[in-house]
Amino acid sequence: MTKKELAISLHDRKYNCAQAVACAFAEEFGIERETLFQVCEGFGLGMGGMNGTCGAISGAVILAGLKNSDGNTEKPGTKASTYQLSKTILEKFEERNHGTCCRDLKGVDTGNVLRSCPGCIEDAVEIVQEVLLDKQTD
Repeated sequence: MTKKELAISLHDRKYNCAQAVACAFAEEFGIERETLFQVCEGFGLGMGGMNGTCGAISGAVILAGLKNSDGNTEKPGTKASTYQLSKTILEKFEERNHGTCCRDLKGVDTGNVLRSCPGCIEDAVEIVQEVLLDKQTD
């Protein structure tokens, strides 16, 4: 099963978009799936009832922190580089979908759906593979 297929199957099992993306990579990032599930729960539905960033992007950005952070709580040294990874993820997603806000992607105000949830999840998975894992997408 590809990572995209895994993420979509998790979404089909009622994981939110952030949970589906992040949990698909639990093994690669050395985090228990249950922990990622809990951490990502508040990022679903675009945070705050579709008013914030797409959950699939949020799941990818959480993985960026896991990938890049030095974990130094006394003298953090990796914030700038993690912010850059997050920016790259957002830019790549926006380039593909012409938006990053859940409300806009779903066309709540315009009636023009830019991307479905499964499509957003697939895009976020591909971007994680490309930006964080330096892999070709499957």
